[in-house]
Amino acid sequence: MHNKDESELLAIGKLLSNQQLMMQSDSINDFEFKIFSQYGDDGIIQYLIRNLNIQNETFIEFGVEDYSESNTRFLMMNNNWTGYVLDGSAENIKALESRNWLWKYDLRCKAVFIDRDNINALLADSHFTNIGILSIDIDGNDYHILSALDLSMLNPAILIVEYNSNFGMERFISIPYQKDFNRTQAHFSNLYWGASLSALTHEAKAKGYSLVCCNNAGNNAYFVRTDLINDKVKIADVDKAYRISRFRESRDHRGKLTYLRSDERMEAIRGLDVINTLTGTTEKL
Repeated sequence: MHNKDESELLAIGKLLSNQQLMMQSDSINDFEFKIFSQYGDDGIIQYLIRNLNIQNETFIEFGVEDYSESNTRFLMMNNNWTGYVLDGSAENIKALESRNWLWKYDLRCKAVFIDRDNINALLADSHFTNIGILSIDIDGNDYHILSALDLSMLNPAILIVEYNSNFGMERFISIPYQKDFNRTQAHFSNLYWGASLSALTHEAKAKGYSLVCCNNAGNNAYFVRTDLINDKVKIADVDKAYRISRFRESRDHRGKLTYLRSDERMEAIRGLDVINTLTGTTEKL
């Protein structure tokens, strides 16, 4: 991306962020916009940080690839937040470290494959406390990482976790834990990964967080520390917040896109093993 293109995007983002001040809506989704996020998450984040009591303007995000597209990049560039990002690919982190804008921001990055045994030590390495945002997007063991997290020091105000809408909203389920999980290798369809919204919501609640919305695209769930809930950021029920994804990223055995829609996607992975996160027992999709 050329500097001019980037400057133009940031200017547009600032206008959209400021425009939120004039909007009247009870739906967080109405405030969505995209600058560097995959979907409308930049707008959701701007709305939340404006309407929550954020103690420290710091964030941690993992599963960022090369950071071209991420949940926190616009936040860093527009609001000048301090960050710590991690990704399992050394090549991705090398690409990030080569960006000609990196010197402008207080951003640290690290190449490491995250699992439930190393996650807390990695987060402690940030030396952050009472952070604004923790964003989890690893296309696999997301539930198991969330479950293993010790949030006593980080104490994030906002927790963003990717959910698999193909798993529906009724069941409390996740893929079984596999330390080196890779979604493409786990099943050729690329659809077998992560956890249901209900599973993540239950685990987040146990850690003191309440669901407030999902993005319209149907892949990211937003949780806010329950003591910060207010009349601008309200608790949402799973059935109201849930969005089924419309994007069509399914593959065939040769890795070619098949563009399956919602019901067809479930059929492609039916019968595969999942864990009931309430009971710990193995079930079938």
